[in-house]
Amino acid sequence: MIQYGFCNLSVAPCRKEASDKSEMVTQLLFGEYFEILESYKSWILVRSGIDKYEGWMDTKQYLPIRQDTYQILKKGKLRCTADIIGVMRDETAGISYPVPIGCLLHDNTDNGDFSIGKSTFRYQGNIVEPSGKIERKGLVEDAYTFLNTPYLWGGRTPLGIDCSGFTQMVFRLNGFNLPRDAWQQAQIGDTLTFPEEAQPGDLAFFDNKEGRITHTGIVLDKARIIHASGKVRIDKLDHIGIFNTEMNGYSHNLRVLKKVF
Repeated sequence: MIQYGFCNLSVAPCRKEASDKSEMVTQLLFGEYFEILESYKSWILVRSGIDKYEGWMDTKQYLPIRQDTYQILKKGKLRCTADIIGVMRDETAGISYPVPIGCLLHDNTDNGDFSIGKSTFRYQGNIVEPSGKIERKGLVEDAYTFLNTPYLWGGRTPLGIDCSGFTQMVFRLNGFNLPRDAWQQAQIGDTLTFPEEAQPGDLAFFDNKEGRITHTGIVLDKARIIHASGKVRIDKLDHIGIFNTEMNGYSHNLRVLKKVF
């Protein structure tokens, strides 16, 4: 019988295997919900209700919810925390803790309260409620919010983020749900024939020597890209790929450019 959960922590790691020593493949942020597919000792295998990504999660790091609650959350309107770091108040437990930008808020009242099961939460900060129409200028501004964030494999926050986590979170803030991995993101949208066709907010994808798409970033203009490589940074972009001026060479090989909205 499938069970369900809700991430009631700032951020919770999901790992490749059921072990603290295993690599982190992604993170769940506060407000994200998931199916529980399997359990093993003190671990659960979860599938995100947002992007269907799977990983092993510690059983001490989530709030169990009922199936009807899960379905309500799936149908709810997308609202996000808009501050780099804001404060979440668990009114039921009487505690407060920091949460990063891009966390999900559900069924908000005017004062920011919402309830999940028997727990009531209040976000003390700014909230973004996307209109449903993406503005390229706004998307680029949100991308700059993450500038200099250190690279972290599996990361999705301003304290550590990977390349596809970066693009996913920037698009979330603008009301668009991207898949989790770069190769998955490359499967959506319309292909652009030439780099000169790219506009701010389009996505660029890069492959490795084996031809697998392993990297992505957001086009700023016809000659620049913002992406997570070592840190979220701005580099030159052309028909060959990303030119890193610090290295005085190309760091990534361009595979395809996509217009996704």
